[in-house]
Amino acid sequence: MKKLSVAFGILLVAAWAIGAGAEEPSTGGSGETREIQVTAKKYEFKPKVIEVKQGEHIKLVVTAADHDHGFECGEFHINQLLKKGQPATIEFTADKPGTFPFRCSHFCGMGHLKMKGQIIVPAPQ
Repeated sequence: MKKLSVAFGILLVAAWAIGAGAEEPSTGGSGETREIQVTAKKYEFKPKVIEVKQGEHIKLVVTAADHDHGFECGEFHINQLLKKGQPATIEFTADKPGTFPFRCSHFCGMGHLKMKGQIIVPAPQ
C-alpha cells in the first residue's frame, strides 16, 4: 500500500509539472513580478530558453520532477539546490541585456553536462 501511495504521489507531481509550464503575461517595468514555471527532469529544463524584458523582476518556480537537481546562473548570482518534488522559488531582476546560460549544478547522472539553458534579455529598442 505504501508503494502505491508513493507511486501516486510521484504521478501527481509529474502531472502538475507538465501542466505548470504556462507563463503569466509580462508586465514590463511596472514593478510587478512575473512568475515563470520551470521543470527540471531527465537532463533538461523546460522551458530551455527563458526570455524576459530588461528591468523585469522575475520569479522562477523550479521543480525537479525525477530526482534532485540544481539551478545555477552565475550572471544573476543564482545557485539553488532543487529537491525532488519540492518547488523552489528563485527571484532576480533582469537588470542587463544579454544571453545568460544556466545549468544544473547538482550532479544528476550521465547526461548531467547536457542539462542547460539560457535566460535571454533583449536590449531595449
